[in-house]
Amino acid sequence: MKPEKEVMELISSKNQCMSSPNSVKKKNNNKNKKMMMTWRRKKIDSPADEITAVRRLFNTCKEVFSNGGPGVVPSEDKIQQLREILDDMKPEDVGLAPTMPYFRPNTGLETRSSPPITYLHLHQCDQFSIGIFCLPPSGVIPLHNHPGMTVFSKLLFGTMHIKSYDWVVDTPMRDPKTWLAKLKVDSTFTAPCNTSILYPEDGGNMHRFTAKTACAVLDVLGPPYCNPEGRHCTYFLEFPFDQFSSEDDDILRSEEEKEGYAWLQERDDNPEDHTNVVGALYRGPKVED
Repeated sequence: MKPEKEVMELISSKNQCMSSPNSVKKKNNNKNKKMMMTWRRKKIDSPADEITAVRRLFNTCKEVFSNGGPGVVPSEDKIQQLREILDDMKPEDVGLAPTMPYFRPNTGLETRSSPPITYLHLHQCDQFSIGIFCLPPSGVIPLHNHPGMTVFSKLLFGTMHIKSYDWVVDTPMRDPKTWLAKLKVDSTFTAPCNTSILYPEDGGNMHRFTAKTACAVLDVLGPPYCNPEGRHCTYFLEFPFDQFSSEDDDILRSEEEKEGYAWLQERDDNPEDHTNVVGALYRGPKVED
């Protein structure tokens, strides 16, 4: 009967290198042991290595908007976390390139106020949505709002003009469909540039996108539009401050005060009837399992 020490050594040797009952040189044991440790390390590390940029975006959105809802703004730390993910996003991360058909100029005989814009749907749940607007040159997304939402917009490529407004609180309406708004942004952006963020009550909650060149915008909305819950997309017409104001108004007195203000009037027509936004299948890397 073999001593207990010898039996344990024999079991250990078999487990490490799966050798035959014949004796194995110590040098080979060490080599096999190193190979097994290396394989195990690669196996453990591989899932993290396989996380794509769009999957990382999805996972971050789940965390950032986990306790969200209408009018709920994520904490500053979470906003920064999602901003950093989006700032690093590139067109190839979502399978896009400027040469794709979505971005070709509208050369047809039919004239429109805006050429067709393609929307790629990546994900939507109760907490957030992820999508991409693909705009050819001169494409326009009309002035519209984001009720109770926090919205992240990342220009993936191209040049785009953005004009945005926030409501002026505690001012009388001109009529039930017309409110005073203050200009927030009126600038042209060229990728690569930082992610823009708007909030339920500031940051330019009403905005309009105009493509100067072919461009793509990756949008994250938290929470998404939902008609049954009252978060429907409303479009607006824009009028100069003086058009609906008189000398008797005491809202804004000086010309300096009036600079940067406008009246936004809810549209009676449906801009979607002539904006021509069409949906297409997203063919980039998988967003989720």
